Amino acid sequence: MGGVPIRPRRAGVAVAALTALLVSGCSTGPGRAGPAPSAPTSAPVATPTTTPGADPAARAAALVGTLGDEDLVGQVLMPYAYGSAATKVSPGSAAGNQALAGVNTPAEMIAKYRLGGLILVGFSADDPTKGNQETTNVDNPKQVRELTTGLREAAGRLSTGAAPFLIGTDQEYGVVTRISDGVTVLPSSLAAGAAGDPALTEAAWRAAGAELAAMGINLDFAPVADVLATRSTVIGSRSFGGDPKRVSAQVGGAVRGLQAAGVAATLKHFPGHGHSAADSHQELPVITQSRAALEAGAWPSFKAGIDTGTMAVMSAHLDVRAIDPGTPATFSHKLLTDVLRNQLGFQGVVITDGMNMAPAKRWSPGEAAVRALNAGNDLILMTPNVGQAYDGLLAALRDGSLPRARLVDAVTRVLTMKFRLAGQPAPAMSTLDDPAHRAAAQALAGAAVTVLRGSCGAPVRGPVTVTSSGGRDRTRALLTEALKAAGVPVAPSGGTVVHLVGYGDGAGDLRADAAVTVALDTPYVLGSAKSPTLLATYSSSGASMTALAAVLAGKSRPGGRSPVVVPELPATTCGS
Repeated sequence: MGGVPIRPRRAGVAVAALTALLVSGCSTGPGRAGPAPSAPTSAPVATPTTTPGADPAARAAALVGTLGDEDLVGQVLMPYAYGSAATKVSPGSAAGNQALAGVNTPAEMIAKYRLGGLILVGFSADDPTKGNQETTNVDNPKQVRELTTGLREAAGRLSTGAAPFLIGTDQEYGVVTRISDGVTVLPSSLAAGAAGDPALTEAAWRAAGAELAAMGINLDFAPVADVLATRSTVIGSRSFGGDPKRVSAQVGGAVRGLQAAGVAATLKHFPGHGHSAADSHQELPVITQSRAALEAGAWPSFKAGIDTGTMAVMSAHLDVRAIDPGTPATFSHKLLTDVLRNQLGFQGVVITDGMNMAPAKRWSPGEAAVRALNAGNDLILMTPNVGQAYDGLLAALRDGSLPRARLVDAVTRVLTMKFRLAGQPAPAMSTLDDPAHRAAAQALAGAAVTVLRGSCGAPVRGPVTVTSSGGRDRTRALLTEALKAAGVPVAPSGGTVVHLVGYGDGAGDLRADAAVTVALDTPYVLGSAKSPTLLATYSSSGASMTALAAVLAGKSRPGGRSPVVVPELPATTCGS
């Protein structure tokens, strides 16, 4: 595998050994007040460890030894910011940044709090995560590249400037896709699970990783490693499916693809959000399964990603009753340290889920950040107040409630990941949506189309009338154009009805007169459909609509298998 070298166990051993040497070696001790947070004025400190080619863990440990308390605290914070540019923002964005962090611009936030990274945010209509997306700062690839360039220029003036600044986003594809215009859009993870070919998944995610890297993003909060053990709407098609073994293979493919392109992968949401149907953006979901059930059904996919070399794992706001009842996993030492670190062997960076989500807001931003670090997290994501989180961590470090060894260990892991990402040349912007990348996405989408009722690959009789549940005009238009390109006549009414249903739809969104009903998200709704032909694409991407049109035209055999069980329906009617 090319790109980022994956040496998780060696790096983990080095981090543990070097951290022990550094605990007493930081420049500002627990009883000595350092300078107030402010913009550094000097160039990054030159140390022998900044030499390209040196071991990332050794470089990280040596850099940590030069940092003061304020620098250490800043490196474990990864907030969001308002504004589509680093140094020039609208009055509304400035007001948002003032409320969040007491600054006007993202660049000022980086300088004041010496941040380790920043997450780029956004949302769309069907996005189940939109509840904690306070703003959007992604518009188009050119704007994103200019924003990330400005953020890195600001971070380069920090004392940690030798280590690449982390810029992340949730580019999962499917219903959670932050950047969609001007890039190659992959089908959803559930579609990849239906295709069942990890090599296709790896190729598609390698293309996606290259495009993220071209825009200046080096950390993707993906893939979702949750096994879909319930009909969870918040996870749903974000998962690769309901079978732990098949999901494990897909997770490995996605991790390999992303990290080969120089983008760190993040498994989420440990210890397994797919085992609860509740939404952690709104409440604390309860995981009722036994430990044995979780070991067999929820954790194999995380272990597969860890063994593949994932650089990061995201902890989840889940109440796992069998292990640490009443404590959200984000704040559970038993789950993050005893299970994730010690049992599953993960030695990379543990990142919290959004700390602006309801279960994390039972504590103040400062106390929540301290609790999360002490549990075993290394990066605090999307705190609801940057200043309060920063001050709380700094105070806890100095009064001993946040052990210095724990903070040094966290920062060393973060910097190790940064140095592993160093030296990866950013692809040219011309690589975005290029023909090879589109072909990879199309191959994955084509292999995913599944027939759950009806004949295998028989063409639909034209002309076709495409209908849909509400709010799917764009998808309907995509399919209409794809059908025309495939030689299928399309009529606005009176034709053979092909009806599309998607995220959030139920039996009331079906059409009794539809000859063909197509699920664009999880296929459960097809169990209530009366159409003689039932198909699933699991995705509404352009590639998925092109693949669907080819099946409807009789030009492609629908070879996918439903990756989740739909009662009364087979996984496919197209053979084994």
